[in-house]
Amino acid sequence: MRTQWISTALLLFAIFYLAFLYIPVLLLPLFSFNDNIYVTFPLKGFTFKWYQAMWNNAPLVDAMWASIKVGILVSVASTVLGMLAAMSMTRYDFPGKAAITSLIMVPLVIPYIILGVSLLILARRAIGLDLSLWTIGLSHVLVCVPLSMLVLMARLEGFDKSLVEASYDLGEGAWRTFWRITFPLAVPGIISSFLLCFSTSFDEFVLAFFLSGTEPTLPIYMYSLLRFPSKVPGALALASCILMASIIVIVFAEWYRRRGVESKQGSIV
Repeated sequence: MRTQWISTALLLFAIFYLAFLYIPVLLLPLFSFNDNIYVTFPLKGFTFKWYQAMWNNAPLVDAMWASIKVGILVSVASTVLGMLAAMSMTRYDFPGKAAITSLIMVPLVIPYIILGVSLLILARRAIGLDLSLWTIGLSHVLVCVPLSMLVLMARLEGFDKSLVEASYDLGEGAWRTFWRITFPLAVPGIISSFLLCFSTSFDEFVLAFFLSGTEPTLPIYMYSLLRFPSKVPGALALASCILMASIIVIVFAEWYRRRGVESKQGSIV
């Protein structure tokens, strides 16, 4: 009886948690079709004009493409660096390994506002860099490399190291061993790392706020739109498009992961 009560309580908590988390997000597409500049009930009417206004808003589109460019470059750079770091940490034992791992993870625990101020001082006063998308990208790499490293370490630690040793015994070098053994087995982790780093960079606000120049990223531009009620519906339309794209990416990633598991099970049989 007690077990059934606990199960019911956990189920209700899960339902409440998911509703609290996702219902506000699902309201975005609803209000993006509302024929009213104010986000209020009842809805005034149904219209697609905000989507048309979104694409006609050149600064909004430019900010979106700026975030996409930064996100892609950050994801590639962070995944490459994270892959190298994960291979080093999982394959070799060396003095200070734990200390180096902890040092790489430090950006995950430092508040972003402190990190943003520190990087701003470093970029402007110490190095003399002009603020631009490059400074935003470099700051995002700093926080995305630890995330990539964690994802790829979890993937690489499950490898059978005898496969790599067998490749070396058969005369293959380190480079060909990586491409023929390590890389194919790490592909799911690499894709997960890329998507995680891209989503982290795409919606990051604090570091971009401190380090942006004349080219704002999408979170900064959308934050500036909150002062103008007439421009909020266009931002809601763009947020709805981003939400749909995120769902497609998540479904694809899960399909690819399941496809990889089924392929492995089929090969064993």
